Amino acid sequence: MKDFKGRIVIVDDDREMRSLLEDFLGSSGYLVHVFPLASEALEALSPGGRLASDQAEGDVDLIISDIRMPQLDGLDFTTRLQSLRPEVPTVLITAFGSIETAIEAMRRGAFHYVVKPFKLAEMAVNVERAMEHRKLQRDNTALRQEVKRSWSMGGIVGKSPGMKAVFDLVNRVSQATANVLITGESGTGKEMVARAIHESGPRARRAFVAINCTAIPETLLESELFGHAKGSFTGAIQRKRGLFEEADGGTLFLDEIGDMNVQLQSKLLRVIQEKKVRAVGENVDRPVDVRIVAATHKDLKAAIKDGRFREDLYYRLSVIPIVIPPLRHRREDIPLLAEHFLRKYSAANGLRVKGFTQRAIAKLMELRWDGNVRELENVVERAVVLAQAPLIDAAEIPTMEAATAEQFFGSAIGDFPTVEQLEKRYIQVVLEKTGGRKDKAAQILGFNRRTLYRKEREYGLVEAGAADEQSEDHETEEHTS
Repeated sequence: MKDFKGRIVIVDDDREMRSLLEDFLGSSGYLVHVFPLASEALEALSPGGRLASDQAEGDVDLIISDIRMPQLDGLDFTTRLQSLRPEVPTVLITAFGSIETAIEAMRRGAFHYVVKPFKLAEMAVNVERAMEHRKLQRDNTALRQEVKRSWSMGGIVGKSPGMKAVFDLVNRVSQATANVLITGESGTGKEMVARAIHESGPRARRAFVAINCTAIPETLLESELFGHAKGSFTGAIQRKRGLFEEADGGTLFLDEIGDMNVQLQSKLLRVIQEKKVRAVGENVDRPVDVRIVAATHKDLKAAIKDGRFREDLYYRLSVIPIVIPPLRHRREDIPLLAEHFLRKYSAANGLRVKGFTQRAIAKLMELRWDGNVRELENVVERAVVLAQAPLIDAAEIPTMEAATAEQFFGSAIGDFPTVEQLEKRYIQVVLEKTGGRKDKAAQILGFNRRTLYRKEREYGLVEAGAADEQSEDHETEEHTS
């Protein structure tokens, strides 16, 4: 059979109207099935019928039905269709139009309502809209099925070759006890992979403890990891168990391990080698059984050459290396991830956003996603919350226009500011574009996060005296930036 634009069912007891619509839609490229009675159409569309969803001919795209018909009218026909074939849109037509009838038709699930006499051009527009609606339904259903097939480890979604390789590694290493080093850009989902390794292995019933080595001041990180004795330093009013002890029998996830200072790296290496931990201020070693999964966005081999990372620690951590590709290198995962996040935030906010238009998906596929999966998640969450229709369109997907940077630098040098003023403006722009995410902004600016916090205070970008994550170590920081 030659190609056609779609399959349409027409139900009308008026022979002339059936013939008119059949000829018009047939000449427009549609394959048309006609029925004089709604009961006959129901039989054909029911399981086992020739137009059933599981039959070769059963991929029906649209049903056009009269309302006033013998035996079974169009409204009751629509009601039965909703329980039988809810995915197929229905357009109802009648010569007895009224506001009440239109409201009742929509209440029963009709896609549209047309009053006779109508122009064929008007019907053509309604048919095209219904067919587009049907196509979007199919696309979103296919995406959901794809997500179910690909989403096999926690919240990790992907069908690209790079992610399939990650899935394969996770499945193979989860049963082992060897340490794992996960590398990848910020926002690629390193912690989710670490959790998947833990939850897929024999340690799943024990603790998964995570710590970001950048978020804790260097002066406190040792105490956080290994614990401290009562009175070991000012403020140590009681003994504190370290994260190694908290994770005993389970998994310790050391995020951004590349930011740990060399002195602390030596103590970490000793714990890994001896499987014993000594709290700050104590002289007693306590045995620990911990699997370490570390992660970093930095090039540790370059850090080894520069003397910023111990080579022996690197090889202790990277027994099994896992590299997560950035989102721009696995664009085929973007629709799956977008659909996953849409369902997540639609449910979390009690909204009924059903999916994306094709234009929106195309726009998502074109963006660079320097912030990787985390940035995509933020964009989808914002689009879901602000959506005004069941389908998110391209206009609701924000973009960073190329002109923005040019406008910024053009205006920045127009009044010949000082270097400090220019730096302040640039920090403001980067913070705005990263949605206030300090770790991402610091990475773009080339600072560590403590330096970024200090500069925010110096330039008045935060209120004087405002508390922040790094206030504790402000006075101990070396002013080298």
